[in-house]
Amino acid sequence: MRRMMLLYLALIAALPFAILAAVLPVNSYRAQGIDGLDCDGPASVLLFALPVLLIYGIGAILLYRDRRRRFHFAAALCCTAVFFVVGWNAVSAIRESHGDASIEACA
Repeated sequence: MRRMMLLYLALIAALPFAILAAVLPVNSYRAQGIDGLDCDGPASVLLFALPVLLIYGIGAILLYRDRRRRFHFAAALCCTAVFFVVGWNAVSAIRESHGDASIEACA
């Protein structure tokens, strides 16, 4: 019981970072309407995304394994949803940093 309480507290503490990792634009210039390369954009997304992916991935696995209560299963589904949303933004950040134009300009 105590382990699950610590897990839920860790997930709640990581929620602001998950929100940041999900909503940060990959290219801040493009988000402002400027057509330009942002060499620091993908790094700022990945700075928040990697710990969030680790925390929520572990949380989803641990909560899914302990399916004695339906609440744990619902929380595991929420952790999985957060994992995929943040993962989608992280993958798009990696794709943005490995584009042809960014390799030449940001080297």
